[in-house]
Amino acid sequence: MSFRLAITSVAALLTAGIPAGLATGAAQAQQEAPEVTSTDLGDGLYMLSTGMAGNLALLTGEDGAVMVDDQLPNTGALIEGAVVEIAGESAPRFIVNTHWHGDHTGGNAHFAEQGSTIAAHHNIRRRLDEADQEWAQNPAILPIITFGQDLTFHMNGQTVEVVHVPNAHTDGDAFVYFREADVLHMGDVMFSGLFPYIDLSAGGSVDGYIAAMEQALAMVGDDTRIIPGHGPLSTPAELEASIAMVREASFRVRTLVEGGADLEALREAEPLADLHDDWNWGFITTDRFVQTLYNDAVGNAYSYE
Repeated sequence: MSFRLAITSVAALLTAGIPAGLATGAAQAQQEAPEVTSTDLGDGLYMLSTGMAGNLALLTGEDGAVMVDDQLPNTGALIEGAVVEIAGESAPRFIVNTHWHGDHTGGNAHFAEQGSTIAAHHNIRRRLDEADQEWAQNPAILPIITFGQDLTFHMNGQTVEVVHVPNAHTDGDAFVYFREADVLHMGDVMFSGLFPYIDLSAGGSVDGYIAAMEQALAMVGDDTRIIPGHGPLSTPAELEASIAMVREASFRVRTLVEGGADLEALREAEPLADLHDDWNWGFITTDRFVQTLYNDAVGNAYSYE
């Protein structure tokens, strides 16, 4: 099932504080008439994707809808159209943010102004409150329920468990596990089949990212379906592959750095050359991932230049 609606402003994407690669992809998607693709996971639960921003989860039922993330600053109407078609209501009762980036929280204000209650980790509210990007200046974007370690919803026959994982993609990441449906939304702690974006400037770290993925793996069973922040609906085996890749890539880069290699020496050594064909993509290229691993290893608070 898919729902199509034009987005009104590419410029809004490029000024949203969204990483440039994702904004560029979103702009390209606009030119191709973006649409929301809905995957029915059963138990009133759906995965919503546009291919230009973070994947969403939507739980529907008599208790009202719960949505995980809400995409970009100017895609509110696009996502709203899908919610109306699926749930029969325009605004979810609750929205949970998995982290603060604008391709996951940009729709907060749109839905809050229609009555949705936004919940998120303390650090998500803090980062949104401190953000100087234009899209984050509407006070309605701020979550009004915040938590430290966990939060649980009991709705529509589901136990919805929200669990904070520290210093992974950012310092405010959370997993959302729909226990009875056995579906885990990992936010951007999983880029399925892709080199991940680890935002060192927002409290993310390579070790924290690996630890968070391993925590997710400990939470799931063989049949668990995983909604990644970006990429297709995934399996535990695909999560294991991501863990192995990041762990191996980090080991290679750190070994070279400990041996005295600077960034230019790393680039010449091409430590991730054999991973390029399978994991490189438009935003986090092989070179950008090498930069992220290097900057993390030497303590720089930025992912790439």
